[in-house]
Amino acid sequence: MDVFVARQAILDRRKDLYGYELLFRSNPRENHFDGTESTSATSQLIANTLFSSGLEGILGGKKGFINFDRTMLLDGSWSILPKEIAVIEVLETVEPDEPVVDACRRLRTLGYTIALDDFVHHPKFEPLINTAHILKVDLLATPRREQKKLVAKYGKRGIKMLAEKVETLEEFEWALRTGFDYFQGYFFTKPVVLRGRQTASWKVSCMRLLRETQVEDIDFEKLGALIKNDVSFCYKLLRFANSAWFAYPSDIRTIEQALVVLGEVGIRRWVTLAALGGLAKDKPNELVVQSMMRAQFAERLARLAGLSDLQDWFLMGLFSLLDAMLDESLECALKQVKLSRQVEETLLLTATPDDRMAIAYSLICNYELGNWDAVTRFAELLGVPMQAVGAAYLEAMLSTAEFAGLAAS
Repeated sequence: MDVFVARQAILDRRKDLYGYELLFRSNPRENHFDGTESTSATSQLIANTLFSSGLEGILGGKKGFINFDRTMLLDGSWSILPKEIAVIEVLETVEPDEPVVDACRRLRTLGYTIALDDFVHHPKFEPLINTAHILKVDLLATPRREQKKLVAKYGKRGIKMLAEKVETLEEFEWALRTGFDYFQGYFFTKPVVLRGRQTASWKVSCMRLLRETQVEDIDFEKLGALIKNDVSFCYKLLRFANSAWFAYPSDIRTIEQALVVLGEVGIRRWVTLAALGGLAKDKPNELVVQSMMRAQFAERLARLAGLSDLQDWFLMGLFSLLDAMLDESLECALKQVKLSRQVEETLLLTATPDDRMAIAYSLICNYELGNWDAVTRFAELLGVPMQAVGAAYLEAMLSTAEFAGLAAS
């Protein structure tokens, strides 16, 4: 069975990661479990995706929101999910009849977290609401006056309110003022562009490091001097060089030794990732995670497409959110790093429609949204089988946590 999974971040009021909603596809026409598969197939789908891939790698120890329809609530498919991290998200299409309410009561008693998706107020939902920990409200489909009423009414009852489809900073600020507890959407990837703002000094240092590693022949002496000017970079580099990732037989004690151990390819990667963390240190950490995910995913797509310029594809993914990190337009942000013309044209959406990197970028963005039909179309244009695309995303997801943690922590 072909299985595809994407994840969308859910942040709290401090913009810290609370969890992810997991978006599945088991056939070309469905974006979630729709209950049309047999019980065994549905359970297999959950088990194969979550357990063979590793929950820690997918969720990083955070909550995982998974859509459940009536069939899955009643057939016990939830039993293979750890109650500590699983959030049973009851779809809005589920009628709150007695068997469904009883199932949700049982789930709550067993310690599972219950969320109601695309919630709208109606008296018939009251028994189901009594079992819920979280109500998800679609900001696009729900008038703001109604949003206020829902938050005021159910917040008083101790139910957490989650605003979904939060796509702009203005919408986030509105939802924050209104009293929502959690926020789902891509608002955190948007820049706050203010004219006349001067780039912070630490971001300038990060950009200088990035520029030094994008030249064809790295000047290791100059690079070492730049690293030594920043204590945090010295610590990160030595920690990374001494990690199990390299398994060097003796301790690395100097910056010069570390640069030799990493080599040109390794130092490009480390500087890129470490500097990225510095650029976004005043931003939600999920912005760094998503940038790294895109970079890893793009590089794997390049391999699958039989291409050799892996570094450019990696940088394309990594810098795709540079505008949000610098709070500048993407065009201005890209001027501060030396990237290839193809990367710039891809990110600025000026590349020709048949450009393979531009096709891959569209594929990546649509995969994050769970737009599976579009992903299938772009995979065909790229010449990569859908099964390989799904596997590449999972590999990128699992490797990002380990590699990025070593490089940027």
